[in-house]
Amino acid sequence: MNRLLIETARRLIPSLSGRGWAWVFLFFLPLVGSAQVIFEARIDTLVLLIGEQRELTLDVTCDAKQKLKMPDFKPMQPLAPQVEIVDLLGTDTTLLDEGKRMQVLQRYSITAWDSTFVLLPPFEVEVDGQPYQSKQLALKVLTIPVDTVHVDQFFPNKDIQDNPFSWDDWKPVIWFLAINQLLALLLLWIYSRWRENKPLIRIIRRKAKLPAHQVAMTEIERIKSERAWTAEDSKEYYTQLTDTLRTYIKERFGFNATEMTSSEIIEHLLEVQDEQALAELRQLFTTADLVKFAKWTTLTGENDANLVNAIEFINQTKQEVDPNALT
Repeated sequence: MNRLLIETARRLIPSLSGRGWAWVFLFFLPLVGSAQVIFEARIDTLVLLIGEQRELTLDVTCDAKQKLKMPDFKPMQPLAPQVEIVDLLGTDTTLLDEGKRMQVLQRYSITAWDSTFVLLPPFEVEVDGQPYQSKQLALKVLTIPVDTVHVDQFFPNKDIQDNPFSWDDWKPVIWFLAINQLLALLLLWIYSRWRENKPLIRIIRRKAKLPAHQVAMTEIERIKSERAWTAEDSKEYYTQLTDTLRTYIKERFGFNATEMTSSEIIEHLLEVQDEQALAELRQLFTTADLVKFAKWTTLTGENDANLVNAIEFINQTKQEVDPNALT
C-alpha cells in the first residue's frame, strides 16, 4: 500500500524537489497511517505442565473497510510437534476511531504433550489478500514431578464420600429461620391488635378469694331476702340452705360434704366438734331430710329457727384470715 502511494505521487508530480517530496509525504501520511495493519500473537503464559491448557490470542487491528481473513484452526490440529489446538474460545470484534478501524481478537485453547522447549511458527492472516505474519512464540513445557524413589506406593481412585449430616453446620441457619418466624408472628399479632384497637398487654386482676364463712353468710342472706318462704316451698328452702352448709363444711373442714348424707357429715364433724355444739346442726339436717324425702310440713317459725341455727354454726366454726398474711 505504501509503495502504491509513492508510485502514484511520482507519476503525478515528476518534477518535485526534495522539499516538495516532503510536503507530498506529509499529505499522504494520514492515508498511510489509516491503512496500517497491526498483527500480534500472544500466549497468557510461556511455561506450562504437560497436559495443561493455555490461551492463545491472535490480535489484528486494521481498517474497518478492509477484508480480513483469520486462520481457521480446528480442534486437535497441531501447531508444532506435541503442541495442538484444543478448542476455539471465541472471536471478538471491536470498532475503533469512531468506526474507522477495527480490532479482531481470536482466542484458542492449546496444550502440549511433551516436556521440551517449543518455538511456535509465525501465525498468518490476510488483509485485502495481503499476508501478514506474527512473530514466533516460545513455549516451555515442563513434566509432572514423579516420585521415582517410592515407585511401589501408588493408590487406586477413591470412591465418592458422603459427608455426614452435622447439626453444628445447620444450627445458625435453623436459629435464624426460627427467630425470623417468631418475629413475623409477633409483628402479625401486633398488627392485628392495632387494627382491632385492642391493647397489646391485657392486665388481669384476680379477685381475692373470700373466706368460706363469708361466702356462706352471703348465700344465707340471699336465701333469707329472696322471698317469703311458706310451708308450700319448704323443700326448695331447705335444699338451698343445706347445700350452702355442705359447701361451707367442705371448704372449712376439708372433706367432701357435698357428696355425703346428713349422718355422714355429722360423723365427720364429731371428730372436730363436740356433741353439744352439733345438736342444733343435727336437728337442722334431720328436718331438711324429712322435708325433702318424707314430704314433711314445717311452720314458718321452725324455718326461721333452722336459719338461725345455720348462722350460729357458721359463726362458731368460722376461721378468720389474718389480713397481714395475704400477699
